[in-house]
Amino acid sequence: QVQLVESGGGLVEAGGSLRLSCAASGRTFSSSTMGWFRQAPGKEREFVAAIRWSDSTTYYAKSVKGRFTISRDNTKNIVSLQMNSLKPEDTAVYYCAAQIGNRLRTPFHVSMYDSWGQGTQVTVSS
Repeated sequence: QVQLVESGGGLVEAGGSLRLSCAASGRTFSSSTMGWFRQAPGKEREFVAAIRWSDSTTYYAKSVKGRFTISRDNTKNIVSLQMNSLKPEDTAVYYCAAQIGNRLRTPFHVSMYDSWGQGTQVTVSS
C-alpha cells in the first residue's frame, strides 16, 4: 500500500505559477512511477506528467510541455509539479498517482495506476 497526499493547490491569475507536492508514504519502495493527472468539471481525468523513480525519466502531456516540470526527491518520497505560465484551461482538480511494482507500464493512462491521492484544486483566473 502506498498513501499519497497532495498539497499546494490554490487560486492564481493567468500567467502565474503554482507548485504542487505529493508526499508518498507506506510501501514507497514498491512504486516504479509517479504521475500527475487532472480532472476539470464535466471532463474525464487526463494525464499531465509522470516520472520514473529509477532514472527520473519524465513524460508530459502536449498541453503542458514547456510550462510544467515534474521532479522527485527520493530521500523524502516527494514528487513535485512546478506549473508556470498557467492558463485558465489548466483549472482542474490535480491528482497524484503511483504505479506499484517493478514492471514498467505506460505512464499515460489512468488505468495503469494503483494508488491515488485525494486531489488538490487549482483555479486559474483570466
